[in-house]
Amino acid sequence: MKILLANPRGFCAGVNMAIESLDRALELFGTPIYAYHEIVHNRPVVERFRARGVVFVDDIAEVPEGGTVLYSAHGVSPVIREQSVRRRLRAIDATCPLVTKVHLEAVRFAAEGYRIILIGHEGHEEIVGTMGEAPDSITLVESVEDVARLPYAPDAKLAWLTQTTLSVDEANIIVTALKKRYPQIVGPHKDDICYATQNRQEAIRELVPEADLVIVLGSQNSSNSQRMAEVARAHGKPAYLIDGVAELNDDWFEGVESVLVTAGASAPEDVVRDCVNYLQERYNATFAERTVREEHVHFPLPRELRVIAR
Repeated sequence: MKILLANPRGFCAGVNMAIESLDRALELFGTPIYAYHEIVHNRPVVERFRARGVVFVDDIAEVPEGGTVLYSAHGVSPVIREQSVRRRLRAIDATCPLVTKVHLEAVRFAAEGYRIILIGHEGHEEIVGTMGEAPDSITLVESVEDVARLPYAPDAKLAWLTQTTLSVDEANIIVTALKKRYPQIVGPHKDDICYATQNRQEAIRELVPEADLVIVLGSQNSSNSQRMAEVARAHGKPAYLIDGVAELNDDWFEGVESVLVTAGASAPEDVVRDCVNYLQERYNATFAERTVREEHVHFPLPRELRVIAR
């Protein structure tokens, strides 16, 4: 068996920043520290922080008055920020700057009188936060069928935005449908789908022709990881999304000569290495890392932590 290890893979700059922020907050403030939603969508990462005393909550009211709360990389709505102020919370904003970009675009388009079509997955924390910026101006669409059901007049003043972790191909299909139905629709100055999501999908597209099977390290609730598995399947190859080596199934590898291994933007590198090591030992596999694109993006810690650090 031959293992192809895709690069780029794993943690993106936004995930690195969020995890470093929670590490730093633990050092500065001790426990308990509360995180509003999972810091990132990855079960091993969340479990490691939970073991260190981080309490993950889905309701800001669960944070005791005057406590410390860290907002996850997926962002929050203005309502959550207001509730934090009322509860006198020390709030640390670890929202990915690329998500913040979408929030600001939503605010700008709404202020300019646009009706906003937001492309994304209903219920995802990022979508909830973005829609909260202009709830009366945003309509969510998840498919081309949703575009066909939009109630707006042919000449309506419309703008589109996207969730940052979508499949590039699927998002383009929906944007094309929007432009066909509403030629006057405008979009963001720069694509909303984040660089890491695009790069990880691009690496799969380039390398998947050489593989019989694709393993994506990542959690089931990770949108970008799900999209990576879908890209592989769209190219006719079986793909499995797993949290770690314990979920590997030997039946998958019968007759398989080449395996592409990669990881979603919230998956830690140690689970990737554990998977590669298992395949090398179990199948006497050879190993080659293949770099499709270099990444050199870094985001600073949130202002709240930088001020304290000085």
